[in-house]
Amino acid sequence: MIKNYISFLVVPAIAVIILLFFPLDPENPKVTYTFCIALLMATWWITEIVPLAVTSLLPVALFPLFGVMDSKDVSASYFNDVIFLFMGGFLVALAMQRWQLHRRIALHILKITGVGPGRILMGFMIATAFLSMWISNTATAMMMLPIALSVIHQLEELSENKSIGNYSVAILLGVAYSASIGGVATLVGTPPNLSFVRIFHIYFPEAPQVSFTAWLVFALPFSILFLLITWLVLYLMYKPRNAAQLIVDRDTFRKQLADIGKTTYEEKVVFIVFVVLALLWLLIADLNFGAFRMKGWSSFLPAGKAINDGTVAIFMAIILFLIPSKAEPGKKILDWATASEMPWHILLLFGGGFALASGFKESGLAVWIGNHLQWVASYHVIFIILAISLIITFLTELTSNTATTEMVLPILAGIAISTGIHPLLLMIPATISASMAFMLPVATPPNAIVFSSSRISMAQMARTGLILNLVGAVVITLLMYFWGSYIFDINFTQTPEWLKQ
Repeated sequence: MIKNYISFLVVPAIAVIILLFFPLDPENPKVTYTFCIALLMATWWITEIVPLAVTSLLPVALFPLFGVMDSKDVSASYFNDVIFLFMGGFLVALAMQRWQLHRRIALHILKITGVGPGRILMGFMIATAFLSMWISNTATAMMMLPIALSVIHQLEELSENKSIGNYSVAILLGVAYSASIGGVATLVGTPPNLSFVRIFHIYFPEAPQVSFTAWLVFALPFSILFLLITWLVLYLMYKPRNAAQLIVDRDTFRKQLADIGKTTYEEKVVFIVFVVLALLWLLIADLNFGAFRMKGWSSFLPAGKAINDGTVAIFMAIILFLIPSKAEPGKKILDWATASEMPWHILLLFGGGFALASGFKESGLAVWIGNHLQWVASYHVIFIILAISLIITFLTELTSNTATTEMVLPILAGIAISTGIHPLLLMIPATISASMAFMLPVATPPNAIVFSSSRISMAQMARTGLILNLVGAVVITLLMYFWGSYIFDINFTQTPEWLKQ
């Protein structure tokens, strides 16, 4: 097959040629080594020539072999706080599925959002985007996945041929993409936003502070606009052929809710844990609303700074293992038989992405890429913004969005200082673009989470994501140039005084 030829012959041959004859940085061969390994991993992930989890293990074998990273450091990348966040959230999701709570929630959503495929998709995307404005994108996607799967099952039951075609892909991708799009809207919605605020203040301490309110006023319109564009793209690409069959009366869902009976004790327990987990995630850190600041609950604990979302997720999951079940005496709300359904291969997929991101940083490849952004300074600012948006968008497909932001923003700040370009014109598009990775499961945790449903192929995600990556870069460019310059009082013809200092 053609993909065998490309994966096992063409790409390795290109990598060898680059290694031998076209080193990216002759003084630091690790840059070239990491680039070639990333090229091989990206090809194997896209073609799925071997299982995704196997490709994810390549850094363990190749990074130490080429001296990119120490074996212990690479191995540590595969088990961290994000992995525990995934595990804890997924355990709660499995408990929801075990006691059919997700089916009840799904029926309520269907009853509220509407009767047509378009309205159902929009309902999921709005709910996911709103949650991700306040809760981590990973946690939001984790919450929504079992509900989405239940709705898909309900729609399949309504369909005469028991199939809704690719419409399930639209719902699942809608959840993943909305989690990233919604997180952009607030400073607390995603880590790159907070990284931007901190780095901007370090480099330009005399500049006006980018407040929570200012960011919200700027970024919320972007999130709303791009959410609508994403909904339109997904609906047009994956609209079910039998859409007429999926237009149902709301009474259908009310009847089904009545048929499943009253809420059971186990459902109530899982729902309470679910809500408490969401609130703990929401309120773990301080929320700054400009003049009003609400302290997070972790700040009241002696070791509050040591607590993160992963800690909370595992803690609440453990509680489910401790509470007895009334329906099944002698058993607990969550048991290991249910927990064993965890998609362990996705954990390796996460780990491979984290290891690759660490390799980019440790080898200097990320800095090398960032330095090559400097050429754009001689062009019109709107083309500079577009170039940065495109480069960061595709770079973050293979690296952690937080790591990408941390490594690239200081370089962009330096470019602003040397060229006199207002730094916000460079740094804000890069920050938002770091959250606009839609092509690969490893690009962002929400992508990997919905990919774990086994209802989406790599080709479907890559094809849809490529369209949104390109459209997103254009939207970011236009919004930053016209709306951002107004909100942040940017003068294109005058260098700010604080930038000269």
